[in-house]
Amino acid sequence: MTGAAKTTGTVPVSFRLPRLAAPLYRVVFDQQRTAHGHTLAMWVAELPDSDRRVGVVVSKRVIRDACDRNRAKRLLREAFRLSRHRLKPGVSVILVPRVGIGGKTCREVMRDFERACRRAKIWDKTMDGTG
Repeated sequence: MTGAAKTTGTVPVSFRLPRLAAPLYRVVFDQQRTAHGHTLAMWVAELPDSDRRVGVVVSKRVIRDACDRNRAKRLLREAFRLSRHRLKPGVSVILVPRVGIGGKTCREVMRDFERACRRAKIWDKTMDGTG
């Protein structure tokens, strides 16, 4: 592309928990605040220096095929990216796909992500008009 701004539908690196930064992941896992859905498990930590960040962890034991693992990561990142503005500020989230994510559409994963966020009480109700 010459002169045109490149736009992609990805989660910017600044919104992701850094790779191989075990202490940041450990802080979120240690708070032991979880919510589960059909397609994902979510660990949540409210950190004052964090502004709505996400990390995605996929185990080979849960999803054997690399293509399926990568698709699961893309679906979870996309659900976060499209819903990020509706989450409460100062939240760090780690998403772990479950076996049920196989064959699901992005819309189904987004609905499940929203339900899990509501269960974890990090969904900002003022953003969706329900008060």
